[in-house]
Amino acid sequence: MRTQILHLFLVSIFVSVLCKVNQDTINAGIVNSKVERKIDIASHLVKIIATVTIENKGSSSVSSFVYAVDSSLKSKLSFIGAVTRVDDTKERLAVSQTTVAGQDGKSLWRVTLGQALGAGKSVTVEVETVFAHALRAYPALITQAEKQLVVLEANVFFYSPYKTLTQTTTVVTTSSTTESYTKSPKPVSQSDNVITYGPYEEREPFTEAELKVHEENNSPFLTVTSMERIVEVSHWGNIAVEEHIDMLHSGAVLKGPFSRFDYQRNQDGVSSIKSFKTFLPAAARDVYYRDEIGNISTSNVRESDEFVEFEIRPRFPLFGGWKTHYYIGYNVPSYEYLYNKGDKYALKMRLVDHVYDDMIVDELTVRIILPEGAQNIDLKTPYDVKKGSEGLHFTYLDTVGRPVIVLHKDRLVEQHIQNMEVHYTFQKMRLLQEPLLVVGAFYLLFLLVIIYVRLDFSITKDEAKESRMRVASLLEEVQSAQDKRSALYQSYDDAINKFKSSKDSGAFTSSRKKIDGDYKQLTQQIQNLQTQLKNEGSEASEKVGELQRLDTQYKEQINLAITYAERLVANKIGRQPYLDAESGTSSKRDDIYQKMESLRANL
Repeated sequence: MRTQILHLFLVSIFVSVLCKVNQDTINAGIVNSKVERKIDIASHLVKIIATVTIENKGSSSVSSFVYAVDSSLKSKLSFIGAVTRVDDTKERLAVSQTTVAGQDGKSLWRVTLGQALGAGKSVTVEVETVFAHALRAYPALITQAEKQLVVLEANVFFYSPYKTLTQTTTVVTTSSTTESYTKSPKPVSQSDNVITYGPYEEREPFTEAELKVHEENNSPFLTVTSMERIVEVSHWGNIAVEEHIDMLHSGAVLKGPFSRFDYQRNQDGVSSIKSFKTFLPAAARDVYYRDEIGNISTSNVRESDEFVEFEIRPRFPLFGGWKTHYYIGYNVPSYEYLYNKGDKYALKMRLVDHVYDDMIVDELTVRIILPEGAQNIDLKTPYDVKKGSEGLHFTYLDTVGRPVIVLHKDRLVEQHIQNMEVHYTFQKMRLLQEPLLVVGAFYLLFLLVIIYVRLDFSITKDEAKESRMRVASLLEEVQSAQDKRSALYQSYDDAINKFKSSKDSGAFTSSRKKIDGDYKQLTQQIQNLQTQLKNEGSEASEKVGELQRLDTQYKEQINLAITYAERLVANKIGRQPYLDAESGTSSKRDDIYQKMESLRANL
């Protein structure tokens, strides 16, 4: 029993020592000898750049230090980064979140220096932090004509685990129009759109004092609440990109009704958003901008050497609390982003691209669709992301599906516009898969057509059906021939009228001879068709016979008209008797023609 107790005691001591070893520590020998902090609230983001001169007053060198985020802003943190200057060039430093014993609940980050800082030495580091949704609209509700006011709540002092010897904080506002701001501790001064706090001397670690600024800020408070970015890679020379975006005006909510008349007449609604600009890659082509209704034409695209400027204008202006949903897409050539060596490929593209200036993306989902057959997939991202469940995507001519990589990331800003890398292997012989599938499909289709047309799948022939089909075909030929014969009726009239005006009997005889030849040929054709219909036992043969009889009567009236015209030209009949005779023949011809047309309609 005593042995077991001793064993448990030793294990507990070992675990406690191991926890202390794994837990981060704060180097007490470091002090912030000088801090210059700039808080920029000119947009809807809060951007803080702290230029910190760190001095090592300890006895040994240090390779990193701990940076703390203000407790009032830690839940709003979107980005943190650090750089230091080496020979007039900026060197980016590694930053990672950490925990320190006795400092639970604090947002602490470990900044690793490029080279160890020796005892008595100092180095200047610039730490940039960006906070989303840190500005609060006050009042939260405004009318269409009112301006937007916001409040910033932060810390006057530099929040640090180290002692700070001297520090200055400046707040850059949108304009000099400030409702109120914290005026203590002294000294505090304001000049145009800059409020300066300090300098302050000798402040202990984690010193806090409320900093509150209430100012007018009508900059676009746009927030992408949800964004899905789809990148489809093809080894046939193209990469298709499509972005589905849900957007919200996250500023002061519009109170009361919206008046389009006042909006256009008075140009009020200064905090509303009419349009914004998205920057696409310089090689982007086939750009489209749509929503659920369809294409949105209120947009402009301007190309330059470095990027494609895409001005997006929603269907309606966005006021506080209003939402919109749209998606844009474009194609880029794969040779600009896809690299290969043998069967090894590497895709280098931005994880998120520019949506608008000072953007905020609350939730991002990226779907990378690789070519079918891609294997040994390895993903490298510039910052931590959450991987979703991988799946398959099927498009035209796919057999086993294309592998899909799904990534998730929350609260992104412009500083997150960085390249990711996707490495995979792909056998080039698989490029022949789709052409061979197409060839095989067409070959199979033609083979089936050949078999189908050469085989008779009917059990018995339907003689009645075939007879009906033959009768229908013969009647179509009758209709066509009668159309041509009706056109000859008009040719007769034209020849008669020309003969009466020219009195050239030779030309009339020649023209009549040609028309008579065509007429006899068509009449004989219809007579033959009537005989075939009679052989089929169709009742339509009698109607065709009636049509032939009416045609004979019509032709007789045409012959009378010709006779009267010849007598008129030869002065054997007067003009008035001719007109009376012509009127009679014309009336009879019209009556006969109406009967013929009625008969044709019933064929």
